[in-house]
Amino acid sequence: MRRSIPILPATGLPDAPACAPKGRGTGVAIAHRFQAQGREQADDGWGPGDGDAGADAAAAGAPRTEVREQRVGSLISRNDSPDIPFELSINPYRGCEHGCIYCYARPTHAYLDLSPGLDFETRLVAKVNATEVLRRELGARAYRPSPIAIGSVTDAYQPIERRLGITRRILELLGQTRHPYTVITKSAGIERDIDLLAEAAAAQRAHAALSITTLDPALARILEPRAASPQRRLQALRRLADAGVPVAVGIAPVIPFINDTDIEAIVQAAAEAGASAVFHIVLRLPWEVAPLFRHWLQTHFPQRAERVMARVQDLHGVAEAQRATHDGRAPRDYSAGFGSRMRGQGPWAQLLAQRVARAARRAGMAQRMPALDARGFIAPRDLVQPSLF
Repeated sequence: MRRSIPILPATGLPDAPACAPKGRGTGVAIAHRFQAQGREQADDGWGPGDGDAGADAAAAGAPRTEVREQRVGSLISRNDSPDIPFELSINPYRGCEHGCIYCYARPTHAYLDLSPGLDFETRLVAKVNATEVLRRELGARAYRPSPIAIGSVTDAYQPIERRLGITRRILELLGQTRHPYTVITKSAGIERDIDLLAEAAAAQRAHAALSITTLDPALARILEPRAASPQRRLQALRRLADAGVPVAVGIAPVIPFINDTDIEAIVQAAAEAGASAVFHIVLRLPWEVAPLFRHWLQTHFPQRAERVMARVQDLHGVAEAQRATHDGRAPRDYSAGFGSRMRGQGPWAQLLAQRVARAARRAGMAQRMPALDARGFIAPRDLVQPSLF
């Protein structure tokens, strides 16, 4: 059976630190919030190689990535959150092989009856008919063009994109219809599509954003294990900028006492590489992400784990009474309220915002990208040349 790692309840992750398999953000198949039953590992007296299939599979190496092809009925998602600067978005994949331990999208795997832990980064879904569906949606009589954000939930340039090419086909269609779009990624794979991005950017219909959480490669390796290295992302940023593509850098997320000391250095390095703007987002810990992140902290930074979580709770305005485990409930670490979930609240949030703004001014960077032009949009039905006969 493929799932050799036990499914553990969100409130019962092991106390003893355990490193994730090489190249993975976590080794825990944490139970999701809709799961009625869980599985726990038990010692039955058989050691590896003596009949314990789970242990034998675990000893064989890190779990492989599995990709399930899916034919979706819709592709464009609509957003009404005041915290997010776009109305429309597209995500060609569900799950993300980058394995970022902090990823706020991990809980979406619960809707697939899969673990937001290890499954999120090893059991992926590819929307193989994305271009076909997008063509239909863009051609709807009621459709009104607005910049589409690509990769806002899961990375559109994660490793499987090299083989499947779904993102590129989406960009090709958006280019043909002269539709404005933005792309956010932490992958150097975006370089492959510089030709499409540069053409759209020249008409003020595209810009890109690269997420850079740290300049420390050792930290990046455990924080976001299969994403491009920080220096490689800066190199991709430079190549995009040199091609005329406006690029923002996102310090996302800012994690207190883990990567917040890198803010000024990231802004300066991004400016030197040609970035036009910078933004930041504080660490968000919805649903199952909180216990996964706590487990990661205890594994890699046990001496500062308590201090990190206290500051995260401060940033999200968590009341003192909610910060400790009580009545069998896990401590509350996050508030998802509109207006504060992305930037935080209180004095620490204000200090972070001031630091980013000051660093941006010093580097000559904006904190907002220019508006994109949707006036040239051509519906797909109008791209078809009528027959002369």
